[in-house]
Amino acid sequence: MTRALPNVRRVVVKVGSTSLTGQNGRLDDEQVRALAGQIGALRRKGLQCVLVSSGAIAAGLDPLALKRKPNDIPSLQAAASVGQGILMHAYQRAFAKRRVPVGQVLLTQDDFVRRKAYLNAHAALARLLDLGVVPIVNENDTVAVDEIRFGDNDRLAALVSIMVHADLLVILSDIDGVYSADPKRHRAELLTHIDDLRALDGLRAGKSGSPLGSGGMASKVEAVRVASASGTGVVIANARADAILRRILQGEEVGTFFPAHRVRGRSRKLWIEFVQNARGTIVVDVGAQKALVSGGKSLLPAGVVGHRGAFAIGDAVEVAGPDGSVFAKGITNYGADEIPSIQGSSIKEGGREVIHRDSLVIL
Repeated sequence: MTRALPNVRRVVVKVGSTSLTGQNGRLDDEQVRALAGQIGALRRKGLQCVLVSSGAIAAGLDPLALKRKPNDIPSLQAAASVGQGILMHAYQRAFAKRRVPVGQVLLTQDDFVRRKAYLNAHAALARLLDLGVVPIVNENDTVAVDEIRFGDNDRLAALVSIMVHADLLVILSDIDGVYSADPKRHRAELLTHIDDLRALDGLRAGKSGSPLGSGGMASKVEAVRVASASGTGVVIANARADAILRRILQGEEVGTFFPAHRVRGRSRKLWIEFVQNARGTIVVDVGAQKALVSGGKSLLPAGVVGHRGAFAIGDAVEVAGPDGSVFAKGITNYGADEIPSIQGSSIKEGGREVIHRDSLVIL
């Protein structure tokens, strides 16, 4: 059986730490070489590839004589600092044998939240791809704090897919895909195609199966939701399956495929909807809600009836109707301290909208 994939020109491949290390916790050079060989084969077929790779912390354990992944932030950062160089050196050796140049790109959440940094990262990745380079992306765990506990790069891979306008995201892990039940406890069927993302609701509580990884099924579910809703199809598959990338791109029904659930929209609006964390909520009346949803209008002060939370000019905020239900998200032109003085009033000459329609996304 084959599956109908979109016309894939640009693919993001995410590989977890458990798929790059052996049972002893050391980096598995054979697996790194196998992955490089598969991506090199895709490059020869004309595809552009971005590799989002975990494994820096795991690679740093052995040189630091750490028997297991530590729990404290300074030790995690030290392991990441040592391990990132080891990881990149392994990739450089493996890809060099296939005459494929690679480039290291280390990102944090802040690089996605700040618009200027986001655009700079987008431009750098686009240029690397145009030059025939395989960008190898990882979180900058050495300086990050919250990011170290950030889903084993699953969400990062989804956000990178948005950033580079990928046609397909492949999440390679130590599982064959999504099953109808826990295969370790029940007789379960591998689900090769999931179109309705509501089927994933019961999988959010999944935990990582290895002490070396930090991402479980819950983080993969979130990554699928983000990528699929932004216009990128997703496949979850086993990293150690034979020639897995070639088989996926040929349409073989391996792993679990989640089709894109919408046509990709404008880059700025995708950034607002999926990258920005809402800092608060602006509440509007019925008339304003109708004008935003049906009329494609900007949000004016006259339609605002209240707010919740502390936010500043330029922050992302949710927009809720009078019943409290959130129906939109956007970038506010007013801080929370200004809302009481302008809500319900007409916009003055030279004044500004609360949220311009170009910075507003209807959810």
